[in-house]
This record gives sequence, C-alpha cells and structure tokens, in this order.
Amino acid sequence: MSEQHDLRISGGRVMSTFTGEEFAADVLVRGDRITAVLPPGTPATAGEEIDATGMLIVPGFVDAHMHIESAFLTPQEFAAVTLARGTTTVLADPHEIVNVAGRDAMRWMIDAGGQTAQTQLWGVPSCVPALEGLEHAGAALSADDIADMLGWPGVIALGEVMDYRAVVAGDRRMHEITAVARAHDAILDGHCPNLTGAELSAYLATGVDSDHTKNRTEVVLEKARLGMTMMLQEKCLTPDVATALLSLPQLPPLCLVTDDLAADHIVERGHLDHIARVAVAAGFPPHVVLKALTWTPAQRLRLHDRGVVSPGKRADLVLLRGELAAFEPALVLAGGRIVGRDGAPEQATPASETLAVPPLDSRVDVEPQEADGYRWRVDLPDGTHRFRAMSVNPRDTYTEATEVELPVSDGEVHWEGRTTLVRVRNRYGRPGMVFAPLLGRDLGEGAVASTYAHDSHNLLTIGTSRAAMAAAAATVVADGGGVAVVRGAAGETVAARMPLPVGGVLSARPAHDVAAQAAAVRTALETWGWNHLNPFMSVSTLTLAVSPALKITDRSLVDVARREPVAATVGD
Repeated sequence: MSEQHDLRISGGRVMSTFTGEEFAADVLVRGDRITAVLPPGTPATAGEEIDATGMLIVPGFVDAHMHIESAFLTPQEFAAVTLARGTTTVLADPHEIVNVAGRDAMRWMIDAGGQTAQTQLWGVPSCVPALEGLEHAGAALSADDIADMLGWPGVIALGEVMDYRAVVAGDRRMHEITAVARAHDAILDGHCPNLTGAELSAYLATGVDSDHTKNRTEVVLEKARLGMTMMLQEKCLTPDVATALLSLPQLPPLCLVTDDLAADHIVERGHLDHIARVAVAAGFPPHVVLKALTWTPAQRLRLHDRGVVSPGKRADLVLLRGELAAFEPALVLAGGRIVGRDGAPEQATPASETLAVPPLDSRVDVEPQEADGYRWRVDLPDGTHRFRAMSVNPRDTYTEATEVELPVSDGEVHWEGRTTLVRVRNRYGRPGMVFAPLLGRDLGEGAVASTYAHDSHNLLTIGTSRAAMAAAAATVVADGGGVAVVRGAAGETVAARMPLPVGGVLSARPAHDVAAQAAAVRTALETWGWNHLNPFMSVSTLTLAVSPALKITDRSLVDVARREPVAATVGD
C-alpha cells in the first residue's frame, strides 16, 4: 500500500464483533478513520506506530442509555474520565438538568459536549416534569418544545419515556410527545419496569422500543421476543437473566448501559468497562458482552460508522490488556487520537482547577433552613394515627408502601425518636412541602440533604431529628445546591458535602475533585447506616414519582402504579 497513513497499530490481535473471533492483524488509521486491517507485517507506511503486542484491539464502547448528570460532572469532565475507560460514544438524556433549567440547560450541555473528543449525542427529555400534575420542577417542556428541540444539532432521540402509566392510559400529552418524536424519525427510548401483557403492547405501539429498567426475568424475555431492545445496566445483570437469555434459540440484540454512575464509581471502578466485567461475572460470554458494548448499541443509535474494527469505520479503538473477559483498557483512541492510557485521561484537568461555571441559576429558592421548618404539622385530632410510610431496600430503587403509628398532639406529628423522616421542599419559589416516614434503614443520629433528587430536583432531606435535618439542608443551601451528610442529634458535624452549584445537580470542578467529594458522601451515608448497591440512587430516587411503588414529591405522596396522590394517613 503506497499511501501514507497517520498511525499503524501493530502486534495485536483484533476481536471481530461480527464473528466473535480473534485474529492477528495490523490496523492502519488516517485522520479519524480506519484505512486498513491487514495481515501482520504487510508493507504500509505510517507516521506513527503503536506496539499492541499482547493486546486485543476492539471497537470503542458505545453507551446507548445514560445521564451525564449522574456523575455530577460537566460534559467535558465526564468525557475525560469515561473516554479513558473506553467509552467513546454516548447517548445522553439530560433530563436532570433540563428539569431544573429547561431548554437553556440542554443547549449548554450540547455545546459543552461538542468541545470534547467523545461523541456525545442527545435525547430530548420526554418528561419535564417527570409526572405532570403531581410535582413541580424548575421547567416544563411541551410537545411543541420537544418538536423544536429534536431539530437541534446532535439530537437523535426522545429521552426515556418514564411516565409509562400515562402512555398506556392514553394520556393526551404523552401521546402528543411520542407522536412528534415519530414524526421526526427520532429514536424513542423507553422506561417501563415490569410492564407486561396488553399494557406492554400499548406502550410498544407508540413507537417506544427499548427498556433499561430492572424487570423480572420472565418480563425480560417477553419484552425481548416482542422486539424491544433490552438495555442491561448493573442491577439487571443477574445469573438468572443471563441464563434465560442465553437459553433462547437465538440471542436477541442486547445493549450494556450505565444509566447512572457517580464520579467516584467511574474513577475507582470504571464505566462501561465495569459493566462489562459485571456481565461476564453474571455468565455472559465475553464475545457476547463485547458486541453488547459496541456493535449493537451503535446500530441502535444508527451509527453505522462504528462498532466493528473495519476499514472505513471511525477510528474509535480500545486496546485491551490481557484476556477479553478482563475488559482492561490500556490505550483508547477516539477519532484516531489517543485520549486515554491505563484508565487515565491523556490530558487530565489540573487538580483543584475550577472550570468555567455555566450561566445556569442554581435556584435553591427556599426559606432559611431551621429546625422549626421540620415540624410536621397536620390537621388531625390528638391521638395515635396510622401514617403511610416509604420502605426502602438495599438492592434497587423500588420502594414499598407500608404504615407506621405515630402520636399527634396540638396539630403536630411527634416523630422524633420513633422513625426516620423524609421531607421534600420545593426549591423553585413555590410553597410545596411534604413529609413522610421512612422505614428499612437502621440509621444513627444525623441527616442527609440533597438538591440532586430525581427528577424535579427539589430540596430532599432525610433525618432522625429536626435539628440534624435543618443543619444538613442549611449546608446544601449555603453551597448553592448539592449533597450534605451530617452527624449528631443536632447535626453538629458535617461528615461530608458535595457542592453542586451548576443547577444544583452538577459541579464545575475537575472530575477527580468531584470523585473525592462523592466518595466521602458515599462513605458518610454508609457509615450512617444507608447501605445500598448505589446509595446516591437509593436516596435521590425517593422523589422519582414514575418508579414503583410509593414516592414523595413537593405536592404529595404518590401511588406510582395508580398515578395519583395518596393521603398521608391510612384509615382516618
């Protein structure tokens, strides 16, 4: 071959996502494209050579469902740390920050992502607010808004249709939203945990054809056989699911996705590379896992220029050290340029350097946080009453409705010393404030407060005393939004804090700084007694009123299955 190439990767073995085979080959790159995949030693000139001896050459990883805000990072910092882990393409649904600041927030995210070497594509959030009529967010998107935003550069999808109960019930607003997405030939991303039977058919009939939520194994199979693209995140990757899918006459298309991973998790454990290792541990063969990281999600996103190491494809490449099953990135290229080595960015942001803060008002518009604000006042006679309570578990983000008896006198519920309390306070200048008992955790004295509370991101506080809750919330408000954990009956010790002044959901600091703060918050939550596979998600989804079964918003407790508000008391 006489033409000059920019780069030659020699000495490695290419892994085919089409056949599942490894074969010795040299890979040649010019610009952002693979120009040839040749038998080792085939004559060809290149300006630079990479020695890939002992390594596997695979396509860059593609995440077909995730939220950058879950990492608490700006798009630039997110790209830096995830590229180094092999994630070269993402479809990001910015429904967290758009619920806070609307269209302006999405424009800023798109612009910021465009400055990175990562391919960041976008879905317009379908549910702003997540559950119309039952909560107040900082913004609202109509079908007309969504139709306009689907025409923005880099936007290819309608973000996950979370209000699936509204869809199957024939809600006019949600059907208008899915209709405009179909009219724009957009990808329609789904969210419908354990939806089955006639309701699943009604949901699919709107054009929504993927699901990333946790489902019973039999529902995973039902959805797959109806042509729904199954997107498996960590909590979905169980041996039962692996066995059931691998036992089918033909393996359906599968995508591995991250959905929500915090900065400390990414820095310490990985991104899609971590999900790949979890999938292998669950029983999926490594070559199946690789295809679910690359070719299948690329096809899902209609990106026909990636997902396989082949001439003419984009030079998004990951050089893996050791066996495929280890999914250990040694070198990562995006568009033919080296962006990561041994899991670290090629050019990391200097430690403690503050990034440019975007022009998004954090809007933590609440009264001063004092203990009196955590008095739970009710219109009930004196005596003992049964209250609805939220019960949490250590495995997933589902909650169950339960009950607890609490005394009432002089119009106040005396909960301290008897239960943990949750309070949601609207932070966008509205009066909403709702309380509920919380069961399922053996917590010490203290509290946590957060403006990162899916999806409306109001001020969420959980604690064992009024004083501790006020102290945690006051810390968050002083930070302009974020998460804070306090210890002690009066909340006298701030165990950890993570300021998130960008809309109350993101930090403008370098990824490793944010990761250190997130790790401290995670440790503080666990030390307090909040044990969970993903403590951030367990806390922050107490307000996610589209996720079963009982949730809390700034307007009421919500029965998710019935999609309606429910009273604080039972049987009164």
